Amino acid sequence: MSIHTIQVFKRFERIWHWGQMALIFTLMFSGFIIYGAFHLISFSDAVTLHTWAAMVLLVLWLFAIFWLFTTGQWRHYLPTGENLGKVIRFYAIGIFKGEHHPYRKTYRRKHNPLQALTYMLVKLVIFPAIWLSGIAYLLISFGLGGFLAGIGLDLIALIHTSAAIAIVVFVIAHLYLLTVGDSFVGHVKPMVTGYDKVELTDEELAYLKTDEPWILKEDK
Repeated sequence: MSIHTIQVFKRFERIWHWGQMALIFTLMFSGFIIYGAFHLISFSDAVTLHTWAAMVLLVLWLFAIFWLFTTGQWRHYLPTGENLGKVIRFYAIGIFKGEHHPYRKTYRRKHNPLQALTYMLVKLVIFPAIWLSGIAYLLISFGLGGFLAGIGLDLIALIHTSAAIAIVVFVIAHLYLLTVGDSFVGHVKPMVTGYDKVELTDEELAYLKTDEPWILKEDK
C-alpha cells in the first residue's frame, strides 16, 4: 500500500453535501421559529421557508439516491465491523490523548467504519422518518390527509420532532469532529476540492493510471 492524492469526492457529491448543509441549516432555523424558540421572522414566513426548503432538500435527496446507485458509490456507505472497535476507542479515548486516527481512507472505503455505520443509520432511519412525517404534515395542511386520521397528528408531530432533534445532534457531532485530530481546514478541504490522500494498492494505482488518470493528482 502507498499513499497518493486522488479525487475522493466527485463534483455532484460536493454539490450535494454543501447544498444539503445549507438546506438543513435553513430548516433548523425555520423549525426553531415554528417551535417558538425565537422570533426573527413571522410564524407564517417561517412555515413557508420551512416548506420550500424541505421540498428542495427532498428533490436533492432523490437525485443523490439515484446518483449513489447508478455510480456504485453506495458501497462506501456499507458498514463493516473491521476496525470498528479501534475507531470507537479513538473517538472515546485516543482523541484526547493525541493518538493518530487508526483508519486511513482507501480507494474502496473513503468512510471509516463508524462514519459508514452512522451515515447508514441517518439515511435508512432518521431521514425517512423526517421525510414521511413531513410529507404527512404537508398532506394534512392541504386537506389531503384524511387517510392519516388513524395515525393522529400528535404522533406525526412526535416522529417529525424526534427525527429533527436527531439530525441536530448529528450536525453538532459532525461539526465537533471537524475540530479534532487534523486541522479544521484539513478536514473540510477534501469536500471543497474533492481530493484527499488515500492508500492504494499497486493494482489500484496501475488501474487508475491506465483507466482513470484524471483522478490521480501528482503530489508536489
